[in-house]
Amino acid sequence: MGFDHHVPTPSFDGLSVLVLESRRSTEMAALVTTYGGRPIVAPALREVPLESNVEALAFADALIGGAFDLVILLTGVGTRALLDVVHGAGKRDAFVAALATTKVVPRGPKPLGVLRELNITPWVTVLEPNTWRDLLAAIDRQGPLNGVNVAVQEYGVSNPELVEALHARGARVTSVPVYRWALPADVQPLRAAVTAAVRGEIDVAIFTTGTQVVHLFQVAAMMQQEDALRAGFGRIVVASIGPTTSEELRQQQLAPDLEASHPKMGFLVREAAEQAATLLRAKR
Repeated sequence: MGFDHHVPTPSFDGLSVLVLESRRSTEMAALVTTYGGRPIVAPALREVPLESNVEALAFADALIGGAFDLVILLTGVGTRALLDVVHGAGKRDAFVAALATTKVVPRGPKPLGVLRELNITPWVTVLEPNTWRDLLAAIDRQGPLNGVNVAVQEYGVSNPELVEALHARGARVTSVPVYRWALPADVQPLRAAVTAAVRGEIDVAIFTTGTQVVHLFQVAAMMQQEDALRAGFGRIVVASIGPTTSEELRQQQLAPDLEASHPKMGFLVREAAEQAATLLRAKR
């Protein structure tokens, strides 16, 4: 019985791959290289803690005072930032104790991980791919929200659809913004990425958050290259990490060509390497 040694390893086969990831850009570029791609790294954002954490502290005080029935944690980074804020104000223990006696819903695995570290059991868990709609469905299964006081820990940008949907269910909603996304201090790599995309020098673009899309087009707008960039994307394979990012891509009139089977970086890069050549031929 001879068996086939030629199971192909996924490969980009020398294609140029735009990496917009910031925090894990080195790791992602290394993955792209492993799969035979040429990474073009242009970090698209940086996290900015709110200059004054007035809203976060007001929320902590209100939670300690028993003002909320339900707390929704949208991101791990935001949850940690919130803990840092209350720690700085000397209220961490009281805050964690209050959180432990409140119904808490983490949107995905990262805020869930933070809760585990605090020994707090979530009220409900949200199914993959952990979009705001999945979050809402998980809450809906528990019963009506009429008259319930809900706090939503927001990340980067506000999620008006989630807030509206909660209001529509009769909840009283307080948004708690904890950090914001800003353009990176150095936008030169992003400018270079816009130029390369317009010139047809990029084959694949990998998006791991919707904010990357927004910032890429923001920089293109500064360069008066928005339409040219959109046209350039007609010849680029667009890879998205998951539904939330895909939603933002569609808002910017970009159709994702592939979405990772699990919203994780490793899956995304591997699947992009597997499918890029075929998708590129179809697009061009």
